Amino acid sequence: MSEGFFDPKQPYFVRRGNLPHWRQEGALYFVTFRLADSIPEKKIRIWNSERLRLRSEMLRADEVALRRHKAALERRLQKWLDCGWGSCILTAPGAAACVKASMEHFNGTRYALVEDVIAANHVHALVRPALGVDLSAIVSSWKRYTANQLWRIPQVREAMGRSSGSIWQEESFDHIVRNQPELDRIVEYIRQHKEWKK
Repeated sequence: MSEGFFDPKQPYFVRRGNLPHWRQEGALYFVTFRLADSIPEKKIRIWNSERLRLRSEMLRADEVALRRHKAALERRLQKWLDCGWGSCILTAPGAAACVKASMEHFNGTRYALVEDVIAANHVHALVRPALGVDLSAIVSSWKRYTANQLWRIPQVREAMGRSSGSIWQEESFDHIVRNQPELDRIVEYIRQHKEWKK
């Protein structure tokens, strides 16, 4: 499993929160974490309703159809993020640099950061945790540290209309990369985001 792709023959587990989080040692993950106000509540209700419907269909659907439906659901969420809703505080002077510095801090020791982009209201990263390091701990550390640092930026406090509280959505989206074509698509998606930012 040197590529880090999901290997159904190797041990893995699924931890449930609002989203399922698949974990496999040595895996490469596509991670998205977003600002707390990045998607309107009405859209979240629609998405959650679809997600629950997908969960109930899991028992009846074939694997290919299920994967296709799940991918469509994920694309919808990504499309909503790209609409630029919410405070978009990651465009404030120094905000993106703060997030990037946090992500780079343990790059090469606790994880390998393969590709990333910081958008106005969310972050995408391709990351491979080091053996024995949990992805959730990595992402939680990024969010915890940057939340403290972002509150120090006056433009962030002004955009949020307050000086403390939640900056990041509690749960992040993560997906184990399945194969090379999927990895190529994800890398291209992240690079397109970088081009849009210019």
